[in-house]
Amino acid sequence: MKRMMIKSNNNNHKNNASYGRLSYNNSNNTTSSSAASRDEEFEWEMRPGGMLVQKRIGTSTITSTVPNFRLRIAFGALRYEISVNSQATFGEVKKLVSAESGLEPGEQKLIFRGKERENGEYLDTCGVKDGSKVILIEDPTSIEKRFIERRKNAKIQTVHRAISDVSMEIDKYAEQVSEMEKSISSGIKVSELQITTLIEMLMRQAIKLDNIQTEGETAAQKNLQGKRVQKIVETLDAVKISNGRLKHVVVTNKWETFNPNPPATTSVAANSTTATWEIFD
Repeated sequence: MKRMMIKSNNNNHKNNASYGRLSYNNSNNTTSSSAASRDEEFEWEMRPGGMLVQKRIGTSTITSTVPNFRLRIAFGALRYEISVNSQATFGEVKKLVSAESGLEPGEQKLIFRGKERENGEYLDTCGVKDGSKVILIEDPTSIEKRFIERRKNAKIQTVHRAISDVSMEIDKYAEQVSEMEKSISSGIKVSELQITTLIEMLMRQAIKLDNIQTEGETAAQKNLQGKRVQKIVETLDAVKISNGRLKHVVVTNKWETFNPNPPATTSVAANSTTATWEIFD
């Protein structure tokens, strides 16, 4: 009887042990399945500091769950204050600062705690808090690029003015040539010296154009004015030939003349006076 009880107890112990194993396995399965579901629900990413955190998907998700805070920006003697999401990146901060400073994001360097921050670094990871101060400096390379660009623009403006001055001179000479053509077509001869002088002045403008250093758009403008000079000179050559075929026009005026000592053409009979005398005895 005692053996049977012991056996029965052993059987109960085995049953309890097997039951314990079964419930343990079920709990493990439940835990692993829930962990798998969480892994499927969230994606993970590695922060710059080496911390594995939930991946941030889209700015809208961040702004809806994470509040904004104030960030003070020092740019030389200027001070700005912007509102930014606490989990934003320094690259996003540059975009916000661009509207205040006038610097493009690529022209900015952001310094926090004595270290330049990369665009992909997150504010909260770097320890940025509400009211933190960030120093903004302009990238030296962008300063040099801006200086080169300004110098280039100034040179282009100078070239534009030089070409414009030549163009105005050509316009004046073109008007004179047009007047010459009208005179010659009307049969009025033009002075040869005037034609020669105009050709010489136009050639001087051509030399000015040659001395102007151009590129791109200004080169096209320079070539256009050069072609204008060439065309006007060819027109003057034709005018010179037509002018040489004309004879000088002599204009005479008929004047009525008066002679102060007219010849004595009056007959003596007409001028003589006759008288009849009566004789008295």
